[in-house]
Amino acid sequence: MSTLYDKLKRYSDSDYYGFHMPGHKRNMDMLGGTSPYQIDITEIEGFDDLHHPDGILKSAQERAAWVYHAEETHFLINGSTAGILSAVLGVTRKGDRILVARNCHKSVYHAIYLNELTPVYLYPGFDESTQLNTEISVQDVREALDEYPQIRAVVIVSPTYDGVVSDVAAIASAVHEKGLPLVVDEAHGAHFSFHPYFPENSNQKGADVVIHSLHKTLPSLTQTALLHMNGRIADRERIRSYLHMLQSSSPSYVLMAGIDACVQMLEKEREKLFIPYVRRLKEMRRSLSKLNHLRLLGTEHYDYSKVIISAGDTGISGKQLYDTLLEKYHLQMEMMAGTYVLAMTSVGDTGEGFHRLVHAVHEMDKAAELSTVGASKTTAVSASVAAVSEVSQVRFNCTGKFPRLPRIYTNAEIQSMYDTEKKKMQKEKVPKQQEGRIKCVPWEKSEGYISLEYAYLYPPGSPMAVPGEKITEELIRRLLSCTEAGFKIEGLKTEGQIEVWTDGADILYNG
Repeated sequence: MSTLYDKLKRYSDSDYYGFHMPGHKRNMDMLGGTSPYQIDITEIEGFDDLHHPDGILKSAQERAAWVYHAEETHFLINGSTAGILSAVLGVTRKGDRILVARNCHKSVYHAIYLNELTPVYLYPGFDESTQLNTEISVQDVREALDEYPQIRAVVIVSPTYDGVVSDVAAIASAVHEKGLPLVVDEAHGAHFSFHPYFPENSNQKGADVVIHSLHKTLPSLTQTALLHMNGRIADRERIRSYLHMLQSSSPSYVLMAGIDACVQMLEKEREKLFIPYVRRLKEMRRSLSKLNHLRLLGTEHYDYSKVIISAGDTGISGKQLYDTLLEKYHLQMEMMAGTYVLAMTSVGDTGEGFHRLVHAVHEMDKAAELSTVGASKTTAVSASVAAVSEVSQVRFNCTGKFPRLPRIYTNAEIQSMYDTEKKKMQKEKVPKQQEGRIKCVPWEKSEGYISLEYAYLYPPGSPMAVPGEKITEELIRRLLSCTEAGFKIEGLKTEGQIEVWTDGADILYNG
């Protein structure tokens, strides 16, 4: 039987080219080509301790802070997820209210769940013509903070998975006027500030806590990331304490060495890396902007390292684009949505790789034929699917301009529900699917119930449903549209069904 290593080796030796993370694009010559087995050690004499650094790791993190224009930086070897969890838990207290962009990564929702927070939602705009979520409005932030004075922290994502950038500087200013901390999930912007073609990073724009995934857009190993802290508003000590809890007590020296090597590369070779990369990227985007039927997408404020190819109204779906690029041209895209595919680029890409993508897309563009019937059919499905490639402006069950989660059950409450109901069913010998307030029901029959599960597309991992939310007809329609278009819904125990709490609607709203 073939091992995982065997399969990875065969894939590595093939001609498949990756327009996906990690950003090193399997080009280990950039980092010296050292075998990970040769540098895999533990906390031995002379190699410091990530959780109590006072030597080489302390210096490495200080170098990272300087390179990224931050006051304090920490290595993350459990990915940005560990950083986001630590940041949100650290800037809030149990039961606080928090202002959250609804298109945040699922790790933000996990932190909300763990700290039993009450979220108020900020919705990004939505561009019907491109089927892309746009940025978070600064005015919406100001109005939400005025309407909910109990808010204790603000969390946004910029750039988004699709590359949309919000005005972090203006948002930071609005948040700081209230004396609150701003946490920016900038996981997809680790390359920001290293060339004028890309925006400055959020450390330079006033954010209090910033999280970067080095491995997404830079030459670094998967799971490597950075957490930065600035100013005096965020409780740095609490964030550090959560980092100690949530990161492995045996941090990988292979991963830490990868972080340090990447940071040193940015410090000493940024022009050598970014000048030719940006030149090739501009040439590719210029060529792709001349397509006749397919389209190169973007927004007003955008991360141009992301290359989105849209089928628009051609009658071709995002899945068809994705499959053709993979099967015919051996080009692996990062993600497909209802009407488009996403190619992630980085300094690790080669000119040959860019040429292959441009050639393939232009060939597909020539083969594309506009079909009114096909376009109508595709648009009907893809309009809803693409809108949830992050999360569109669906208000779920909420009312008002700044909807918040109607009622998110706390960890203790949900556990109590389960324990009480399961004991009752066991005592009465009642099958779970037949009786009781906890049920697993088909999506089509779940309207009005309270979700006890997450439902999301991965990537990008922004939940369409969160435990505690009341399930609406709109959510059901989107779930069904996604599966009809060939997407897999993650987070659910049973395909096509969702576990729900069947009563409690009277306490959905708690002021």
